[in-house]
Amino acid sequence: MQRLRSALPLAVLCAVLAGVLVAGCSADAEKTPAEEIAAPTLRYVALGDSYSAAPAVPSPKGSDGCLRSTHNYPSLVAEKLEPDTFLDVTCAGADTTDMTRPQYPEVKAQLDAVSVDTDVVTLGLGGNDFNVFFTLVRQCSFVRSENATGAPCRQAMNATGKDKLLTSIAATRGRMVGVVRQIEQSAPEARILLVGYPQIVPAKGTCPDLLPLADGDYAYGRLVNKVLTEMLAEVARATETTYVDLWSVTAGHDICAKDPWINGQLHDPKRAAPYHPFAAEQKAAAEQVLAALES
Repeated sequence: MQRLRSALPLAVLCAVLAGVLVAGCSADAEKTPAEEIAAPTLRYVALGDSYSAAPAVPSPKGSDGCLRSTHNYPSLVAEKLEPDTFLDVTCAGADTTDMTRPQYPEVKAQLDAVSVDTDVVTLGLGGNDFNVFFTLVRQCSFVRSENATGAPCRQAMNATGKDKLLTSIAATRGRMVGVVRQIEQSAPEARILLVGYPQIVPAKGTCPDLLPLADGDYAYGRLVNKVLTEMLAEVARATETTYVDLWSVTAGHDICAKDPWINGQLHDPKRAAPYHPFAAEQKAAAEQVLAALES
């Protein structure tokens, strides 16, 4: 059964998607005296890690260390939805354990923001569990010097005969299912959207100045990137939630592309943190979320 927030009345959908959903929304409302209609309300909660917080795109909001951007996709979505309540608790570095425990002393567990009256939840998470993302972009970069034309990272991750990163992603699947189930328990009528990750590593070619992997490790990095997104799509299917596919929409905009939507290894304080999305990617993500809400 599609989790289309079936409990959201037609009037609520009309209000929150005004300009997106128009046809068929006003006829019945006009037949009822205004004083008899309770004003529709919408509560939107954004959960996730740095790919949802979007550090440095272009400036932070808040000072709790989570590095949420004023122009991350949750904020852009909220601009269109105009919810009565918008809580963005995305936080750089978050993994699934930070949904139920404070990530920092002054940062509450993200799931504390979800309540029974929550209508829409976006969740962008999974890449930080078991240090998958850090290992790919940081540790794998360090071993380039060992064999710049080979695949030293792939070899290191397969030292035991069982790939460390792919095994970690498989283990994260169960954690992500658990997070979705907890959201359902806290907000049983909410529309939950599981937001995937963009294309970070190119399908072909290299750009060691931006992404300093060994030549042979680009294919491995691409594989890890893709398997992570596929795992999240599987979680959405298993939990009957809506999957927001960013992989397809970011094709041709990886770190090495002529028009990259993902920053390389150098911090750009006015555009994006290292290995994180630029504003263009966040805008595309917001458009995909809004399209999913419209469907």
